[in-house]
Amino acid sequence: MRPMISGWNWWRVVRGLDIAPEMSFFPRALRRLVMAVVLPLLAAPLPVNGAALQKGKPRGSLPAPVKASGAIIALPLTPIVPKGQRLCSARAPTGLGYTMLRPGSGAKPTQGDVSLVNYIGYLATTGAVFDQGVRSPLPVNGVIAGFSQGLQMLAKNGVARFCIPAAMAYGSQASGPIPANSDLVFQVELLDFKTTAQVESMTRPQAAEAPAQKDAVPQP
Repeated sequence: MRPMISGWNWWRVVRGLDIAPEMSFFPRALRRLVMAVVLPLLAAPLPVNGAALQKGKPRGSLPAPVKASGAIIALPLTPIVPKGQRLCSARAPTGLGYTMLRPGSGAKPTQGDVSLVNYIGYLATTGAVFDQGVRSPLPVNGVIAGFSQGLQMLAKNGVARFCIPAAMAYGSQASGPIPANSDLVFQVELLDFKTTAQVESMTRPQAAEAPAQKDAVPQP
């Protein structure tokens, strides 16, 4: 079994001063090549410690410490939607712009249905959000024309962006935070929809249950 070469003996072997008989096959030319490559590396000064090793490396700029702000948040809090999310990629013959963000599946609501939606509405010019709702029941024929038409383009679980021109929204009339002649943008997710008859049948048992509970209260 060939013995391991210690660090000092290894140095002598590289310089050709101490070659064991079993290593006599090591060619002289290759020995010179090893000396030319290894000796400059061995001759390089070693750093004294880790700090010295890192001394010459540029440090990345450290983040500035965060300071408490004394600024007052203006109310109402109105987020701003980026410009790219105020644009639509297609347009219907009526003038309604739309971008299908996630296609739904199945049937689509009609004017006589009640939709259940997540939505956010914002101004096309500034991106200022003026309204939003989560799991909001909205009658398809009880909203502005552009929103109504958009709902009828969505299948269940679909998400779309609708760019509604002012003529299909509130026109020349201002409405709350919406200035007159404002083009609007809505992102709408259709969670579900029911017919008016279905909604009425769902609410009828609840309406009948309330008087029954009232009658069941014991009288003093």
